[in-house]
Amino acid sequence: MGRFFCKSHHFPLLIASFLSFFSFSISLSTFTVSETSNFTLVCALVPSLNCSALPGTRFQTPFNPNVSFTGIVSGDGFLCGLRPSFSSPSVSVLHCWRFFNNGTTMEFKRIYNGPALTQLEAGNSHICGLNETNALECWQWPEFNQTREYQNFSSIAVGEGFVCGLSKDGKISCHGNVDGVSGQEPRGNYSVIAAGFSHACAISRDNDLECWGDTVVDDTPTTGKFNALALGLNRSCALRTNGTVVCWGQNNFILPQELERRSFITIKAKRNIFCGVSTLDYSLLCWGDSRFNSSSVVFSEVLPGPCRNTCPCGTLSGSGSFCGNGGSICKACVLISLSLPSSPSPQPQNRSTNSNFSGRMVAFLVVGSVGSFSLLLVLGFFVFRHCKGGRCRIHDSGRLETSASASGVSDKPQSPQASLAPAVLEKRLSQLTSVGYTIGLEEFSFDNLIRATNNFSGDHKIGVGSFGSVYRATFDDGREVAIKRAEVTSISSYAIGNKRQEDKDDAFINEVEYLSRLHHKNLVRLLGFCEEADERVLVYEYMNNDTLHDHLHKLQSLPFMSWSTRLRIALDAARGIEYLHEYAVPQVIHRDIKPSNILLDASWTAKLSDFGLSMLGPEDDESHLSLRAAGTVGYMDPEYYRLQRLTTKSDVYSFGVVLLELLSGFKAIHMNENGTPRNVVDFVVPYIVRDEIHRVLDRRVQPPTLFEIEGVAGVGHLAAACVRPEGRKRPSMFEVVKSLEQALTSCLRPPTLSRSSTESST
Repeated sequence: MGRFFCKSHHFPLLIASFLSFFSFSISLSTFTVSETSNFTLVCALVPSLNCSALPGTRFQTPFNPNVSFTGIVSGDGFLCGLRPSFSSPSVSVLHCWRFFNNGTTMEFKRIYNGPALTQLEAGNSHICGLNETNALECWQWPEFNQTREYQNFSSIAVGEGFVCGLSKDGKISCHGNVDGVSGQEPRGNYSVIAAGFSHACAISRDNDLECWGDTVVDDTPTTGKFNALALGLNRSCALRTNGTVVCWGQNNFILPQELERRSFITIKAKRNIFCGVSTLDYSLLCWGDSRFNSSSVVFSEVLPGPCRNTCPCGTLSGSGSFCGNGGSICKACVLISLSLPSSPSPQPQNRSTNSNFSGRMVAFLVVGSVGSFSLLLVLGFFVFRHCKGGRCRIHDSGRLETSASASGVSDKPQSPQASLAPAVLEKRLSQLTSVGYTIGLEEFSFDNLIRATNNFSGDHKIGVGSFGSVYRATFDDGREVAIKRAEVTSISSYAIGNKRQEDKDDAFINEVEYLSRLHHKNLVRLLGFCEEADERVLVYEYMNNDTLHDHLHKLQSLPFMSWSTRLRIALDAARGIEYLHEYAVPQVIHRDIKPSNILLDASWTAKLSDFGLSMLGPEDDESHLSLRAAGTVGYMDPEYYRLQRLTTKSDVYSFGVVLLELLSGFKAIHMNENGTPRNVVDFVVPYIVRDEIHRVLDRRVQPPTLFEIEGVAGVGHLAAACVRPEGRKRPSMFEVVKSLEQALTSCLRPPTLSRSSTESST
């Protein structure tokens, strides 16, 4: 630690004021403690994120060792890691894991993606941070998310139900509903602040200690000089300026005797557990619980602080080995004494030499401080301009309790065409999160998906979607899911490759947006997503009976060889589309209705899937959207293709083609007897118009009975109406559903019993 001794009474105060303004504190923690009622987890950057369950049990963490976290925090049953964004080092991403059942189950969620955080703290339940504009942001704490009055803090401390901030001029202000903390802040100038469960402490610029709150005990140290604090549940520890630790609290809590002579770089606490990084070898030791030996080492070597490129007060010895790109871990700027030592110096000093030294020191500090202040003003101006332009985005993905997936984070090298995409994609995801679309969705780690699909092997592949392949997988908890992964573009042409990547990102965002806010029994359910580097993955409920296309053109399923089953499936799909057109606000146009996008579950209920091409419908005062046609050949509305005018009637046309496939068994585009391509609309509709539908019905199904023929013929005429060339002459999906309900009722009508059979049964 830096030490300054001067004879002048005014010069030390000048040094103190400069150091307090320009000191670089260790504001991001590299180790943390999470204690629940029956489980304690100590995590540290070693230098990759690793955890150990106390006492003495190595914890199997799901974190990717290649991911570089800059800081970690934790609380009651959760752990969060902060890392720079893939798109920009000036953007921070905060990932959190919640663990259950003594750590055997972990859930994963991203809760922040925005301007870089300079400090991150967590209480027992809440998480708060300071962004680059020194504004307070909190998560899992709604009342603090809705206000902007807490600005310009230099550091913060988070307790149970309260948060305290330290202003740049050393003043303390606390906010929350904890008696004895908020409104009882000490008056003075302070440089360090910390919060416990229901009390707080601060260190003055003279390195003196002061505590307040309902649980402050009488044995709080009144003498000594300190530079760091760790507060728990009714107990506290402080780091002296010489590196040793003193502890106090209820039930005569003290530092274990074997640690009294130990020197520490920094200390942290949560509830009953306290930990510190040893100055000697950067090992991590913990104390405060009788279940483990306080002299034992939890980790033999941990990252003692965040890596930085410049250290005004010097670097920790050997810390460069932890940091890449020439970075080091900084010493804290600490003033040990503001007056002469009480004992005379063992060696006499020349007065003129002292005077010259003091003059040079003053000049150095003044020039350096003015230069640093100018640099800060310039940086602050650019940060202000950056955020004023609306580029600073912050979002809260909802409470950790609503997340649901185990895993970590994976860094992968980006392809050239994908290198420009993450910033835009993350911004769009942030926008969706800010309006609550992603609440309830799980954010899966890519590593977990790799394990579930055996590295996306061909054995797990079951189909192809709008932007990638679909795989069947089973998670460790027994859930069976379908995983759609965007294929990485490998085209040499940058323009084409980048365009395709943008298309995949659009499809990915559409699926997340629409399926997260649309809920209907005939729409496939989206469980979650994964967005890491150039990976775009969606996770859905698994549909046991494959797709309508499979049963029409590949499989010979016995249930599917009845007209009632086919009409029931058609009605299910129609109800899903009707929901999009009539009840979704705003309405949604699917744009890719076809048999391969109609999935069947174990009970043969049909559900619409693949919203990668979907669009929001026109505004109330418009009748269509003008945009380039997109969809699948054979199902695409010719009016939409020709005029580039998209309406809900474009989906009606596509569904009409599906009905023709259900009736005839022919694909939308198929080969005739001469091997020439033929459109199912051109082939089947003329027979329907002539009331000769029996000539084109699927011959694999038994001919309709007298009761079924009425319903089947009705569906034929409905299909012909759906594929009319002019969209305005097609029925709405509301009318389609009503017609299908009548047709199915007709098919299922029980046979009328004859008089003789009735009499014989009595």
